[in-house]
Amino acid sequence: MTNCLKPLILGDLKIDIPLVQGGMGVRVSTAPLAGAVANCGAVGTIAGVGLADEDDCIGRDNFFRSSRQALVDEIHKTRELTKGVVGVNLMVALTNYEDLARAAAQEDINFIVSGAGLPLKLPEFTLGTDVKIIPIVSSGRVAELIIRTWKKRYNRVPDAIVIEGPLAGGHLGYKFEELESNKADNLDHILAEVLKITSDASLKIPIIVGGGIFDGNDIARVLKLGASGVQMGTRFVTTNECSVSNEFKQAYLNARETDTTIIKSPVGLPGRSIKTKFIDGLLKGIKTPFECKFKCLKTCDPKSAPYCIAKAMVNAFKGDIDNSVVFAGSSVFRIKKIISVKELIDELISETCAALAPKNILSAQVFSS
Repeated sequence: MTNCLKPLILGDLKIDIPLVQGGMGVRVSTAPLAGAVANCGAVGTIAGVGLADEDDCIGRDNFFRSSRQALVDEIHKTRELTKGVVGVNLMVALTNYEDLARAAAQEDINFIVSGAGLPLKLPEFTLGTDVKIIPIVSSGRVAELIIRTWKKRYNRVPDAIVIEGPLAGGHLGYKFEELESNKADNLDHILAEVLKITSDASLKIPIIVGGGIFDGNDIARVLKLGASGVQMGTRFVTTNECSVSNEFKQAYLNARETDTTIIKSPVGLPGRSIKTKFIDGLLKGIKTPFECKFKCLKTCDPKSAPYCIAKAMVNAFKGDIDNSVVFAGSSVFRIKKIISVKELIDELISETCAALAPKNILSAQVFSS
């Protein structure tokens, strides 16, 4: 496949295909997927949340030790599969966020990308390493705050910034009411905001755009607007290399345009999920009481939380869809088949190059006449 795209530059890293596979938590983005993407010349991402098996853990300390070791093991598995560019996605909302960030930084990983909260201390956790650090933002205001804080405290700026728009799957950096009423700023507007901030500050920070990016036409559009690359998650779930259950993938294939909805998550942020029996009950106010042994999320109060999101997402991974939260982007209904990572990336490159190509000269002459 001929690649017409400009490479994505992250410091001393040159990525031939400016495509980042998004980090999707609770065992969706693991070594097989991240390794396959990196082997294609794009960027693979391991999601660091939910890798430990809670049923095998006795006590809170044991759970957090297991979580750290599970992340280290996943990085090692990925490095056995690829020498390409691979990073780790970590949620700031995790109780053991700092421990996981420090563990990842000491391993053979290229970057840490971090959202679901403000990663204001991330540079501190990677000191003395060459690991690139990349915050996830949903507005120019948040991007400006992170840049200003990192410069003041650590004398450094992000190696890249990921913008996640309101059409993304998973946890979203918006108010629930904004998403419910469709009043959140669209992706192109946020991109313009962030580009203005980095331009005004004379910063050369690559901007990676995600949330609602589905095909080559979407990629071409944001590249033309000034993005350096794109992040995609939903499309990679229905690849052969993604480790989730067949039932999880089938939920994607069966989804209709009206089958995603915004839910309130114990993480403290809204999220976009495919409707399931569990979600239907949640929207009706039905609570699923649970006993929490670990408090894996800083923001979760087990006494008042209506459900355990970790358990609901593990159920999705295992295939118990009726009792699960199945995060997905708003364009999930457009996915019609399961293909390999290479097929998907080749398709995206071909579509993007076609969308970026100059119009046929003869057509231009006919139009002008």
